[in-house]
Amino acid sequence: MSTPYSEALGSTLIDRTIRERIVLVGVGLGSETADDLEARLAELALLVDTAGADVVGTLVQHRDAPDHTFYIGRGKADELRELCLAVDADTVVFDAELAPAQQYNLERLLGRTAIDRTAVILDIFAQNARSQEGKAQVELALLRYRLPRLRRGAGAKLAQQRGGVGARFGGGETRLEVDRRRIKRRINKLERDLQSLASNRELQRKQRSRSGLASVAIVGYTNAGKSTLLNRLTEAGVLTEDRLFATLDPTTRRLALPGGEPVLVSDTVGFVRHLPHDLVEAFKGTLEVASQADHIVHVVDAACDDPEAQIAAVREVLAQIGADQVTEMLVFNKVDLVDDAGVALIADHPRSVGVSAVTGAGIDHFLEELANRLRVISSRVELRVPYARGDVIAALHREGEVIDMTECDDGFIVQARLPESAVGRLNEFVVTTA
Repeated sequence: MSTPYSEALGSTLIDRTIRERIVLVGVGLGSETADDLEARLAELALLVDTAGADVVGTLVQHRDAPDHTFYIGRGKADELRELCLAVDADTVVFDAELAPAQQYNLERLLGRTAIDRTAVILDIFAQNARSQEGKAQVELALLRYRLPRLRRGAGAKLAQQRGGVGARFGGGETRLEVDRRRIKRRINKLERDLQSLASNRELQRKQRSRSGLASVAIVGYTNAGKSTLLNRLTEAGVLTEDRLFATLDPTTRRLALPGGEPVLVSDTVGFVRHLPHDLVEAFKGTLEVASQADHIVHVVDAACDDPEAQIAAVREVLAQIGADQVTEMLVFNKVDLVDDAGVALIADHPRSVGVSAVTGAGIDHFLEELANRLRVISSRVELRVPYARGDVIAALHREGEVIDMTECDDGFIVQARLPESAVGRLNEFVVTTA
């Protein structure tokens, strides 16, 4: 896979023909429990597998605070070096965000690549980006991540020629400033390109807003089943795979609710705990679909080990993009796979619903609940429409829910639920609103 940044810096992305051998490193800080650390490492192992590598060893340490030189203590770092030699590891992955200096010190001590969780997630996104905007967003995040990690000196081994999970690019002392300038120029160009794409998307959003249709954003943890749910609801044909971050590019489809009123439903990129800041920043444009929606459908994997932690992680990202004020409905997916604990989990969240996007169980109840919630945020309006304005009657059916329609001397008296945008456009026919 060749991309502009790999061409500019003379290196390649991961070699997909050979699966790398990875050692995971987890550090429990402060009062973090062993169970929490184990859960984090289990998720990191899934990320590494998704990136196309194999975990061949794990090392853990509990500390009050990270070591400023190696993140782990010097004795533990020596132990890590021996472990890497014993299992013939290619790369070490830390379940933490390493400072550039810590990463450099570790690589010198270990004699092999050391990366952090952020690099693994960025690598997965680089593999999965398909659209022009998705590729630009991922590349921007990658370059922002790599820029502070360029170092002087041949010992830094910045121009590694082999691929690898989170492989970094750069050059020696004579190329350092050249590489920095290239990266900065590329970052500036990507930011301009994304701004242009954002402007186009804003025009599309305004066109949709003028249609008067309510908008619903499907959000959730990665692999929770968001795309499968969208496919079940709208036959959207979105790619669905049992792997992390299978979908990066947003998809919007029209959906008719049980009362007949149409809405626009959008799928979004999956979230994960400690989603890299640069990635959130780069994807803010496409994530705006959640912050500007009328309602959020928060899909949760009811069969996962820790649903509550995933709910918290998603809400943390929603807060970062300004979507935490949008009304939310929790939808627990994969109910066909849950045990009694999963059933109790759903009961602990009032007004949540349980569904199986694969089998279709609970979908009718979900649609009814969604329709009820959207009606609450729409206005009930009485309109007087002349007989000659059949176009207005058609618009009422198309953009809202017609509750009742009776004839009068010069036209129809219509009771309908409409979004605010539609009420404004049809104001000349409005008699009362409630």
